[in-house]
This record gives sequence, structure tokens and C-alpha cells, in this order.
Amino acid sequence: MIRVSHLASLLAIAVSCLWPAVLAAQQQKGTISGTVTDSSVQVLKGAQISLAPIILNAVSDSQGQFSLNDLDPGSYTITITYVGFANFEKKVDLTSGQRATVDAQLQIASKNDTVLVTSERAAAEVEAVNVGLSSENLVEVLPAGVIRSLPNANMADALGRLPSVTLEPHGRHWFPLVSSGEITEAGA
Repeated sequence: MIRVSHLASLLAIAVSCLWPAVLAAQQQKGTISGTVTDSSVQVLKGAQISLAPIILNAVSDSQGQFSLNDLDPGSYTITITYVGFANFEKKVDLTSGQRATVDAQLQIASKNDTVLVTSERAAAEVEAVNVGLSSENLVEVLPAGVIRSLPNANMADALGRLPSVTLEPHGRHWFPLVSSGEITEAGA
């Protein structure tokens, strides 16, 4: 009986000494590392690397390399971005103590992006265009808003900005001489 209890004590001591090592082996951290390049296999320095579902970010070095260390075993999604290139995304299942490699070759972003800009047209501009289209002898039409927005001291300054208009002094006043066409203020 003494032998059995002595053997049981030795077994208990051995298990208690080895148990932390067994737990540590099961809980080893993993690493995800790799290189970021473009489609011509040139390294991309400064690429943004993010890991989800945890919030972990990194940046590729001058050789395009990155390393995400001390990761618990589990499923991760790695996203790599670089200005002018399409985003790279990959799912990685990391096991205990694993060193996973993710080499990302980024493709140039699509050039078919569409940008739609909308704006209301100013009524004076529409009217000015219509006046210009309906008149046979107009050289240029300036909307009233444009005339008012320029640094004109008087109407002579505004008229002097038009093509084919010459200003001629007459005493204290200036008179416009029009070589062709007519002078009108649209939208007034």
C-alpha cells in the first residue's frame, strides 16, 4: 500500500511539473508575415496592413515586408491597402505556434471609376447663352453676375473687358466704340 501511494505521489508531482509546459505548448502565439509588391513585383514601401477581428495595424518596410506577431490561434482577415492600388484581402486561419505567410501582389486600381457632379445652372448664365445663340451679331455675352463680380469701377471698365470693344476718352467720360455686334447686359 505504501508503494501505491508513493507511486501516486510521484505521478502527481510529475504531472504538476509538466502541466504548465503542456498548457504553454497549446497556447503558443502565432505570426503572420509577408511581402507587399505590385503587379511587376516591385516592393511597395508604406503599404497599410490591418488585421480583423482584432484591431492591429502595421506598415510595410522599405523591402515591402511586414510582420504581425503574438497572435492567438484563430481566424483573421488581413487587408492591405496602398494608394492607387486595389485593396488586397485574405482570410488566414492561424494555429498555435504557426508562422503564416501572406505575400500580397496588389493590382492597379480600376480606371473606370465614375464621378458624377451635379449643380444647378445659374439663371443668368442660361439666359446669356440663349441670347448669344439667338443673336446673329453678338461677339460675347457676359452674365450680369459675372460683370458684377469683376473689379469694375464703372460700366466703362466692364465694357473694356469685352473683345472688339475699344474705349475712347471724351472729356471726363469714356465712350465704347464697338467694331461689330451690340452691347447688352444679360440677366439684368
